[in-house]
Amino acid sequence: MRILRFVSLVLAAGLLVPAAPSSSAAPAPAVPTLVGIRAARHQGFDRVVFDFRGGLPSSRQVRYVDHLVGDASGLPVRVAGRAVLRVRFEAARAHNTHGPTVSGRTAFLLPNVLTAVQAGDFESVTTYGIGVAKRTPVHVLTLRHPSRVVVDIRSAFPTVSRRVWFFDRDRFLANTPPFFTARVRPVRSATPAVGVLDRLFAGPRTAERADGLRLLRSGATGFSHLGVRDGVARVRLTGGCSSRGSTVTIAGEIIPTLRRLARVDWVKIYDPSGHTERPTGHSDSIPTCLEP
Repeated sequence: MRILRFVSLVLAAGLLVPAAPSSSAAPAPAVPTLVGIRAARHQGFDRVVFDFRGGLPSSRQVRYVDHLVGDASGLPVRVAGRAVLRVRFEAARAHNTHGPTVSGRTAFLLPNVLTAVQAGDFESVTTYGIGVAKRTPVHVLTLRHPSRVVVDIRSAFPTVSRRVWFFDRDRFLANTPPFFTARVRPVRSATPAVGVLDRLFAGPRTAERADGLRLLRSGATGFSHLGVRDGVARVRLTGGCSSRGSTVTIAGEIIPTLRRLARVDWVKIYDPSGHTERPTGHSDSIPTCLEP
């Protein structure tokens, strides 16, 4: 009777006795970590490899999309190229306790693959966009030891080498002109003008960034309405346009890049609304928003 009375008092007081921990509880599975992105040219295709530590993501989704959107923000993510291939890994992450484990934006010197851009590393979902020069068939495979996801993108089309100008930050800071430096890029033979501007907006490679080269966008996220007629190339900036009071702008990259093409003698750059200072005549032109 005393035992029953004690139990009744405990239940009436709302007291709970914690259960002993179970020795059979399994630890949470480790989430694979993306530790590298590399790319190489092969006969007829470009290969992009995503290297993982801790195994492979359980889900791999690779498909073309009209626009790349940030996983957490829902906002558009800037990706250079004529098409965007979205690569989504789950469960996977691209960071550790020290910070990011891979670059958020990388440019490549391949016939088709221009760049790989991170669009998300959120709640064990990691997303990248691969910008390509031409939408072509894709093949995906996984390999182990080490763990990696391989994305093969067809690139069986002719290319030519063309110069693309980038902003030289180190020379600018040292006040040592010229402030723009050219680097050679492969572009599709069929569309060289589009090709060089896509390569410009893909930005410098990792080694070139280490040398001080940068993409000076002046607020632009891309370009449209590109055409060449009677020796004049015309191109409209998209996204935005502002010199921010500087004497160097994206015009210093676009004008020499396009003028190196055989059919181009003059370059006219328009703002996102379609305005430029000298829309007619044989002369270069920039919009007011690129004036200091």
